[in-house]
Amino acid sequence: MSQVTIHPAVDRGVKPGNPGFSGGTLRCLCANDPVIVEIASQTAHNHVCGCTKCWKPDGAVFSQVAVVGRDAVTVTQGANKLSVVDPSAAIQRHACSGCGAHMYGRIEDTGHPFHGLDFVHTELSDQSGWSAPEFAAFCSSVIESGVNPERMDGIRARLRELGLAPYDCLSPPLMDAIATHVAKANGVLEPA
Repeated sequence: MSQVTIHPAVDRGVKPGNPGFSGGTLRCLCANDPVIVEIASQTAHNHVCGCTKCWKPDGAVFSQVAVVGRDAVTVTQGANKLSVVDPSAAIQRHACSGCGAHMYGRIEDTGHPFHGLDFVHTELSDQSGWSAPEFAAFCSSVIESGVNPERMDGIRARLRELGLAPYDCLSPPLMDAIATHVAKANGVLEPA
């Protein structure tokens, strides 16, 4: 299955994260005047994502994306080059106008279960130690981006081989977090 490509950061195997890692720098792909974003903590819930909204490097079938508290994200250079890809999307993906790389995605809706978290692409960093990918989300969605449906069995087998459980939603703990948030907001569960 190793001939099935997923994303350059995992194709040769998933690299373990470093629990003591405290953050680093993300840099867009522009050779001159790059956008630079400082991340002041370790990421969480790192995963490969097949949705059609997430940024993928050239040739990748999936994106790789993790979350971090929004207070840990600071644009230190090139903020003038950032623009929101789709203002109507729940995740406001801030992309470089030069190279198109998504530097961070922010949820502005205070009622959203993931409000307070920013989505980042750690492959835009040359530091090692970021949290390791844990699962694969929205796998069937790669078909919507042009992947032949006949490849899906091989793609799912490769994801399993890499230790990335394939889901057609988010991982069970993240789906539980969403359902818990909704239940509390609707008064079905008492707030903690």
